Amino acid sequence: MGTYVLIHGGWGGGWNWRRVTPLLRRAGHEVHTPSMTGLGDRAHLAGPHIDLETHIRDVVSVFEAEELSDVVLVGHSYAGMVITGAADRLADRIRRLVYLDAFVPEHGKASTDYLAPARAVHLHEEGRASGLVSMLPLPVLGLTQPEDVAWVARRSVKQSYRTFTQPVTLQHPEATAAIPKTFIQCTTPATGTFDQFVARLRNDPAWQYHEIKTGHMAMMTEPEQLAELLLAQA
Repeated sequence: MGTYVLIHGGWGGGWNWRRVTPLLRRAGHEVHTPSMTGLGDRAHLAGPHIDLETHIRDVVSVFEAEELSDVVLVGHSYAGMVITGAADRLADRIRRLVYLDAFVPEHGKASTDYLAPARAVHLHEEGRASGLVSMLPLPVLGLTQPEDVAWVARRSVKQSYRTFTQPVTLQHPEATAAIPKTFIQCTTPATGTFDQFVARLRNDPAWQYHEIKTGHMAMMTEPEQLAELLLAQA
């Protein structure tokens, strides 16, 4: 069967996928949900020295240590930056890239380059002062159920400012461009941040495009529907 590597978004951890992972494994697939350095179960390694390159290496290391190939690599939100950088180094090991309500960066761009000005100003102010950035307000992420809000609030941690400001560097753009790609947009409510990518790729024949009528944290609010879409990618 297939192999999935699921990469969580900003401030999260491998725990983000807890409701989706059993559904993929029940269908017979191998699933990896690593936490990136300084986040999730690796929060004890947090610090302002961590950057985007650290997180890209985290993903590359999973592929190398587990000897993975023919992988469906999924990135949520911030992790669109990470899987883009990782794919540049692992193109021959990836079956498909899936961007779940995520950044789809161009060479030389950081995630802050795609933020609305007001959000970018706030992020820069906090990041320059402390080297770390606090999580977005949970209502912005579409979480409304008290148990979901409490779950995320208990586990989310601040993230290194440099992960948001370091540009992604792509040295093998042709190989990366050849990887089949899917974008899944969370539309109800949409954050607005990712509309710019949807406008670029929605009608691009090189991409598959899907929508889930839920908020940004689809793996928590619509795990069954998300799992169904991910299973179709394999």
